[in-house]
Amino acid sequence: MTEGSAVDTVNTVDTRPTKITYVAEATAHGGRDGYVTSQDGQIELKVAMPPELGGDGNGTNPEQLFAAGYSSCFHNALILVGNRAGYDLTGSTVAAKVGIGPNKTKGYGLAVALSVSLPVLDPELAGKLVDAAHQVCPYSNATRGNIDVTIILG
Repeated sequence: MTEGSAVDTVNTVDTRPTKITYVAEATAHGGRDGYVTSQDGQIELKVAMPPELGGDGNGTNPEQLFAAGYSSCFHNALILVGNRAGYDLTGSTVAAKVGIGPNKTKGYGLAVALSVSLPVLDPELAGKLVDAAHQVCPYSNATRGNIDVTIILG
């Protein structure tokens, strides 16, 4: 995997779940200028448009929530494949940047950049584990072929 490369191509493998083992529920109230809650009460957040999109920025936004979800999910997949291969990934991190902008169909699209840090592994091995995690991660499987996902190993 090369730095800055878009790694997603059209997925020809069926990555849909064969069994649902957990369902998360959240409700939006007021769209991008309201609040979001989860059915279990763990999430109760004010949502606001960021200044770059014309808002006041006095709250989180869907892109931040997506970045938090994707980075934590990808990091867990990375730890899983690392552990399966016999590696301790203590000290590793995954940071996500989620961009939003207009697309060619007068709607909006997303792009993701994942920055992965595996300080205790050599770059070749780290790249193999990152590639494996990208196949395991549900967010990667859900976005593959739909949005540009760039993975930067550093």
